[in-house]
Amino acid sequence: MKSIGAYFIFLGSMFVRRESFSSYFKLTINECISIGWNSILIVAITSTFMGAVTTVQTAYNLVSPLIQNYVVAQVTREMVVLELAPTITAIVIAGKVGSSIASGLGTMRITEQIDALEVMGVNASSYLVLPKIIAAMIMYPLLVVIAGFLALYGGYIAGTMTGILTETEYVYGIRIDFNPFTVSFALIKSIVFAFLIASISAFQGFFTTGGALEVGKSSTSAVTKSCIAVLLADYILAELLLN
Repeated sequence: MKSIGAYFIFLGSMFVRRESFSSYFKLTINECISIGWNSILIVAITSTFMGAVTTVQTAYNLVSPLIQNYVVAQVTREMVVLELAPTITAIVIAGKVGSSIASGLGTMRITEQIDALEVMGVNASSYLVLPKIIAAMIMYPLLVVIAGFLALYGGYIAGTMTGILTETEYVYGIRIDFNPFTVSFALIKSIVFAFLIASISAFQGFFTTGGALEVGKSSTSAVTKSCIAVLLADYILAELLLN
C-alpha cells in the first residue's frame, strides 16, 4: 500500500510547477522517436511471426469437414485484434522501453542529475517523466496498429504458402462478421497499457537508491511490475467493455 500511495503521489507531482509548452514539445518529440520509431523493428518481427503461428495452430485445432477454411482466418483476426496485438506487444514494449526508462532515470538519480535539476528549481518528475508518458500514449497505439496489420499479413503468408487456405478464403475470413468495436477496444487498451508501462517504469527508476547494482534491480522490477499491471488491466478492461 505504501508503494501504491507513493506511485499516485508521484503522478500528481508531475502536474505542478510545469515548464513551458515548447520545452515539453521538444522533449516529447525526442521521446516519441525513442519509444516509437526505435521499437518498430522488434514489434514488426514479433507480430509477423505471432500472426503466422496463430494461423497455423488454429488450422491444426480446427480439423473437421464441417468447418469452412475461412474460419481459420476469422479466428486469427479476432485473436490478433482483441488480444495478441495490444497485449503481447505491450509485454515486448515493457521489456524494451520500460527497462530503458527505468535504467535511464535510475542512472540520473544515482549520479545526482535529478537532484541538480531540483536544486535549480525544476520539477524533475514533470520535466523528465511527463514527456515519456505522453510520448508512450501517442506512439504505442500506432505500434499496435502496425502490429495488428503485420500479424494478419503474417497469417496470410503462413496460411497461403502452407496450403491451409487460399488467398480468397483468408481475405473473406478476416472480413466476415467484422465488429469495428474490436479495433476501438484494442486502441483503448493500448493507451492504458502505454500509460501503465511508462509511468510504472519511470516511478521505479526515479526513486532508485544506491549504485549501479540498484539500477539493474530497478530495471528488472519495472519490467516485472509493468507486465503484471498490463495483464491485470487487460482483464479489467475486458470485463468492463466486452460484457
